[in-house]
Amino acid sequence: MGAPGARGSLPRVVAASLIGTTIEWYDYFLYGTAAALVFGKLFFPNTDPLTGTLLSFLTYAIGFAARPVGALVFGHFGDRVGRKRLLVVSLLLMGGSTTAIGLLPTYSSIGAAAPVLLTALRLVQGFALGGEWGGAVLLVSEHGDRRRRGFWASWPQGGAPAGNLLAAGVLSLMTSTLSDEAFLSWGWRVPFLLSAVLVAVGLWIRLAVEESPLFQQAVANRPAHEQPPLVGVLKYHWREVLVAMGARMAENISYYVMTTFVLTYAVSHAHFGKQSALNAVLIGSAIQFALIPLFGALSDRVGRKPVYLTGAIGVGVWAFVFFGLIDTHSFTQLALAVTVGLVFHSAMYAPQAAFFSELFATRLRYSGASIGAQFASVAAGAPAPLIATALLKDYGSSTPIAVYVAIAAAITVLAVLCGRETRGQDLAEVEEQQQAEGAVVGKPAVA
Repeated sequence: MGAPGARGSLPRVVAASLIGTTIEWYDYFLYGTAAALVFGKLFFPNTDPLTGTLLSFLTYAIGFAARPVGALVFGHFGDRVGRKRLLVVSLLLMGGSTTAIGLLPTYSSIGAAAPVLLTALRLVQGFALGGEWGGAVLLVSEHGDRRRRGFWASWPQGGAPAGNLLAAGVLSLMTSTLSDEAFLSWGWRVPFLLSAVLVAVGLWIRLAVEESPLFQQAVANRPAHEQPPLVGVLKYHWREVLVAMGARMAENISYYVMTTFVLTYAVSHAHFGKQSALNAVLIGSAIQFALIPLFGALSDRVGRKPVYLTGAIGVGVWAFVFFGLIDTHSFTQLALAVTVGLVFHSAMYAPQAAFFSELFATRLRYSGASIGAQFASVAAGAPAPLIATALLKDYGSSTPIAVYVAIAAAITVLAVLCGRETRGQDLAEVEEQQQAEGAVVGKPAVA
């Protein structure tokens, strides 16, 4: 293959990463959407509706616990054997577990074993996604050039709204064409079983791309006794990991509040129909998908930090407007609330791929970026719908939820301000610089 950033290969790599991440996020968000709408009734039927939803979100949150484990395992092997191979494994694991959820008996059939099996499959989903994100964005970042890395690396980020769009769209189609009884009986399974077809398509595309040229070069220059990537990351780049974790707080929490918890809030508290709530998320996700590459390109012009900070501050302020618009009981206001929230989220999410990639050397990049991103998800995205639901149940008001999002925004602003601007960073120079600092030289493994 040609030099990094060769025009003939880059669009193919971008397409493979985008389609693969779309499928993975479809699987992951499908669970969250179903948790908000149906899992409480199917797997926790012996509780009141809000408590059932709370328990359903608990199984949803447990999946996040596996994401750091996935980050560690996939990061290690991704830095040792390559990005492409690990991306194939992650897609197979995610697709297999999602399809299995579609075949799972409910509480009425097998009792308490049903939520146990549901939780186990959610853990597999989390493990797979913990390894997916880092590999997908790095494969694009390492093929692209420094001048437009923010733009090209933002395309795999578009897989999140695209996957959410696809998941909400399929569920919206099912709820609009089936009665409530039919949907609860068998209709909810169809979107999960569809994952098997999507994974086959994703594998066909992903297997066609070549390994990152920067990684190939790093392997060729690898010392005989190189320390494990995790050791290098934690010893030399703990500050960068903390910056990445802090940067994820507002981005992760706001997203799950405004796309997952909003379904519960809109239906149970503001008395919208399921269809209206799903349609609002569909509209917001479609607009977000279009905006992500634009914000990625903007970060190439003005820097990663200014764009990221705009999103963090915006989402912290918008949280107080968000619920008030929903409480008007107007679908237009509901759609506006979700869409504007996702606009601010896009300003954080779009430059994130390039920003995190540029913090680490090639032989540590999969581990470093994945650890920073996925360990934060345990404290941020994992409990976000659960905390929001509990706050709503305890206080009967949306104000504590808005304060929760605003605190996360303040943490992200502080973290991004503490980080360095990485726009225009040559990834090969990062490798050379960190070799000089001793971060990636060959050393015996540290105990």
